[in-house]
Amino acid sequence: MKLQDLVSKVGETLGTSEWIVIDQDRINAFADVTEDHQFIHVNPEMAKATPLGGTVAHGFLTLSMLSKMMETAVEKPQVSMSINYGFDKVRFLSFVKSGSKVRGHFKLLELEEKRPGQWQQKVEVTVEIERETKPALIAEWIFQHFG
Repeated sequence: MKLQDLVSKVGETLGTSEWIVIDQDRINAFADVTEDHQFIHVNPEMAKATPLGGTVAHGFLTLSMLSKMMETAVEKPQVSMSINYGFDKVRFLSFVKSGSKVRGHFKLLELEEKRPGQWQQKVEVTVEIERETKPALIAEWIFQHFG
């Protein structure tokens, strides 16, 4: 899809991703990569004794899954290059328990041509946890598109 064609979709939902399982192996791998081995993430026995009742994913693990979620939810724009420009208003609202399924909902908030051939896009992201009413996270994700 051409970026110019997306302008008319500001305010609309772009798509919803497939469900992704956040299991203990994924949580442990993320802990190893980030060197964040807090027991609530990696020690099921200790975590079971907390009000959480078991291990939970790192908030940043959930955030890092947005790229995969977007890949299955939103048609890629026809550009030569896109870069992650950052986030506004990231909030972690609910714990993602080990074994949970999550998916992302993507809504186009803004799309503006900053200069010829360079566009900035802001997308509202809500990560839903299967069978939960409160989302895992909400954020505004910003991209720069070129060409």
